[in-house]
Order: sequence, then C-alpha cells, then structure tokens
Amino acid sequence: MRRTHFSFSLILGIFAAGNFATSIFSSGVFGDEPKSRPYKIPGKGTSSGHLIEITDQGTTLPVAVVRGSPYEMGYQLGQLFSDKIRGVVPVLVESVSKEMGLTSSDLADVWARTAAYGDDRLEQELAGLADGSGVGLTTLQSMHAIPLLMPYSCSSIAAWGQATVDGHLYQTRNLDWNLEIGAHNHPMVVLYIPDQGVPHVVPSFAGMIGAHTGMNARGIALSEMGDASKKEAPYYVHAPHFTTFFRTMLYDSKSLSDAVSIFRVQRQTKRYHFVFGDGQSELGAVKVRTNASNPEAAEIEVWKDNDKSDEFYPNVLSCVVYNDEGRGAFPTLKTEMGKLDGPKLIALANKIPIKGGNVENVVYDATAFRMWVSYAKGSEEAYKRPYVFIDLKKLDANVNGIPDLDE
Repeated sequence: MRRTHFSFSLILGIFAAGNFATSIFSSGVFGDEPKSRPYKIPGKGTSSGHLIEITDQGTTLPVAVVRGSPYEMGYQLGQLFSDKIRGVVPVLVESVSKEMGLTSSDLADVWARTAAYGDDRLEQELAGLADGSGVGLTTLQSMHAIPLLMPYSCSSIAAWGQATVDGHLYQTRNLDWNLEIGAHNHPMVVLYIPDQGVPHVVPSFAGMIGAHTGMNARGIALSEMGDASKKEAPYYVHAPHFTTFFRTMLYDSKSLSDAVSIFRVQRQTKRYHFVFGDGQSELGAVKVRTNASNPEAAEIEVWKDNDKSDEFYPNVLSCVVYNDEGRGAFPTLKTEMGKLDGPKLIALANKIPIKGGNVENVVYDATAFRMWVSYAKGSEEAYKRPYVFIDLKKLDANVNGIPDLDE
C-alpha cells in the first residue's frame, strides 16, 4: 500500500521565511594525549541521578549521569537541568515556530505522527523529563519535532585498525546546523545507565533527549549527515526520526551487525548519510546512504572500507570510511594512515566543518569508551573552541570514588 506524505499548508511553506540566518586552541593541545582535568562540583542529585562539571583547557561542560527506567532517567535529567530546560525550551519552541511559520500545535502534531513509529522508551523518558523539569510534555515534544523539519549538513570519519596509532576505532561527528537557534549555548552531555540496555552517552542540548550522535559502552558510535535540502520539504513524518532510532541503536546494539540490523528496519524521513562504528566486538565501520524519495521504501546503500562501490572511489582506504561532502578530508587521511588518534582527528574535524553553522564537534574513541567534545559558544563556532576530554570509564559523578559504570 502506498504511504501518504503528511502535509499541511504551513509545512509546505516551512522554509519560505528564508534562512535562519581566531583563536583556536592554547599551545600544546595536540602534542600529548589530552588528559582529563579533575572532576569538579558535584551537582544536586535525585536518587541515582547526578550532575557534575568537567573542566578542560579552560572550558567547562555539564555532564549528567542518570540511572534506572526510561521514565526515571528522564525525571532525573529534568531535575538536574530544570533551570536550563525551563528557561530555554519554551522560548526556543516559540521562536523557531514563528520563524518556520508553524504553531506549537503544528509541531506537536508532527511529533505525534513520527513518535507513533518510534521507540516507546523515548516517549517514557520525555514524560519523565516533563515531570522532572516542570516544562509541559507537549512543549518538549514540539521541540523534538524541530530537527525533523529542518535541513542541515554535517560530516563524519571513522578510522580503526591499521589506520590508527593504537588500533582503536576513532569516529568524528561534525554537527553543522544553525547557530541562530542558540541551542549550543546550553550544552548537556548525558551518560545513561539504564536498568535494561547498554549504557550510552549522548552529547546534546538542554531538554533534547533525542540523539544526533552518541556512543555506547559496547563500542558502538553513531554519526549522521543530512542530505535533504529545504526544497525537498515537506519531509516524510510517518517514520521515526533518526534522533529517535539512534537512541534505540544505542540501547540495544552490542555489535556493528546489531546496529545495521536495527537501522535497516527503520523507514527514513528524508535523505541522509550515516557512519556507524564498532570499536570492540567487530572493530570496523560502515558508511550508509539513504534515499527517502521513494515512498514505498527507502533505498539503502552500505559501504565498508576500501570499497570500490563507494561514492568516493578511488579516494578510499583500508580501515577508513568517511563522508565530508568533498571538503578535503582524504589527503590528510591518506598521509596520516597508521598515525591517526584522537588529537589528529580533532584537527581534521576542525578543517572540514561548514563554516557559519558549526554547532558541535565530537571525536569518539569507541574502543576505550572516551570522547572529546566541543560546543560553539555565542557566535564562536565549535571548530574554533577547545575540546573537553571525558573518560567515561572513569566518570564518577557522585564523587564516591567508584566509577559510575562500576556501581
């Protein structure tokens, strides 16, 4: 049966209003491996949820650790970031709705349709987030509909085995989105430790529990790159948004094969590229391209490393997959073969963003479960900002001397 695209007159004109409209690092950052600074400022906790701040290279990021059922984790997160969520989310939804020519009810309607195909755990977590923060559930759902309706373009690189200095799998994620929205001014890094499922980390923004990227404790790292332009709107909404099924993949994937299997059953809302990496069980990565223009089923292409069918062939390498939309990653990847590590991939990620919209950059070490993350601040883009190093295996948010993952 042919599926019908959800559409209404306001969404047809969703982008008609137009576009939303050098100091880098202190010396020595890329010499030795960055070290985590002492964890500081234990935050208020609700049962098993805790908030701390991690400071590195003069930059501080809030990191929350939440535990339990999806609802409990959402509630804890809402409590820990309540001030930020109450101050940011309603204003953001109102301003973006106005810019897009939509009401909050329109956004809630879009979310209701896409969520019907999504993971119930995210809905439960959103309910907990609403109860914990005091922000209405409909408002939070509206905010989670916004990424589905907006175009953006990003990049990602995964390198492992003989391509890296230690054999680990390193994966980048450049989020090139929209600085004017201002979400980057309210960073929120969350380590989820669920009662059922794999612990995972999501570097996000206050009030946003969908994952535009993430990594789990079994070494699965996920990155996304949007290909659909605003001319292709309205996008298909009778499917889970990728930020929803990324959470499913992080919860449930214990290998690259698991991640790809979960992904293949998802309908796609629009055209994307993805990079999925596995730093532990299968040690490797794939690049995926989807085409949601066919309403019957999304076309999916999967490329492994050194693949002659890869769209970038002959610019392919063993133990590397990447999508930089032609912004020049390949020469560095080729030259640095066998020497790639976290700092080198930070430097490369900083060379290939879409300038003017580089909101957040992440480099994962999916083998050791650690990460480096940089958020834009004000008008200063992420590629110009210091990266904060977080060793998730050593994270001790309640400061009791025991790593959170070991409790």
